Amino acid sequence: MSRRKTPAGFLAVLGAALLAMALVVPFASAAEEPKPGYTQYKGCPTPSETSSVTGCFTTTIKSGNFKMGSKNVPIEKPIKLTGGYTEFGAFSFNSQGGLTKAKQKVPGGVIGLTGLTWLAEFLGIEALTLYATTELAGAPQPLAEPPFLPIKVHLENSTGVLGSNCYVGSTSNPISLHLKTGFTNPPPPNKPIKGKESEQEFDFATGIFHLRNGTFVDNEFAAPGASGCVLTLFGFIPISINGLVNTQSGLPSAAGNNETVQNYDAELVERALVY
Repeated sequence: MSRRKTPAGFLAVLGAALLAMALVVPFASAAEEPKPGYTQYKGCPTPSETSSVTGCFTTTIKSGNFKMGSKNVPIEKPIKLTGGYTEFGAFSFNSQGGLTKAKQKVPGGVIGLTGLTWLAEFLGIEALTLYATTELAGAPQPLAEPPFLPIKVHLENSTGVLGSNCYVGSTSNPISLHLKTGFTNPPPPNKPIKGKESEQEFDFATGIFHLRNGTFVDNEFAAPGASGCVLTLFGFIPISINGLVNTQSGLPSAAGNNETVQNYDAELVERALVY
């Protein structure tokens, strides 16, 4: 039977369900690979990697959008965050976990980002397709209330027009998302928006706690300016175009001018059932 609860109740509900599971499921022995049926948790640290982890977690952002300044990028390819958590809610992940690098196509491409229309004459429009890839810029706290996600956005082009290190956000100056299912409280000109709590259900057959069809929102965060964006002329003359990118994209962008909507599914499970 499904029921709705806030993210703050995830661990309490999961703990009660896992206590019931312990009566019928034997403790699993440690292994380096997840058991069949639990391979989605391969980013969760094994007992030999991190002894303090008690549960495994995975969430998938299925769709939505991410707006910074004047640029609004639809989320068309799923983004997954996978790892493990301790009894106190601390999150960690191994080399197979963390945030997957899903490239999202940026409307307007490189020309829309830089305003350099003459690039089309040299490279053609198809070669100027632009992608935005969300990467972690710090330690996430997906089970916090609200969930916290520090990120940076990698701006990429297959022909290398922007160089290989064109980013908005960094580990020292991340884009700090505080994802809510309730109402936001942004500064103007943004107005409050509301997310959606997930439909939650515990599967006694597998021990997996499912959270389905939820929506996270945040329109209170600030976005820094671009860095590391370099246009190389004639193959050997590098020119910084951070200023062009910032001007065309409305960056840096103060809180109240940005927004993300993330439609998600998530799963939590006791690690002893995974390994």
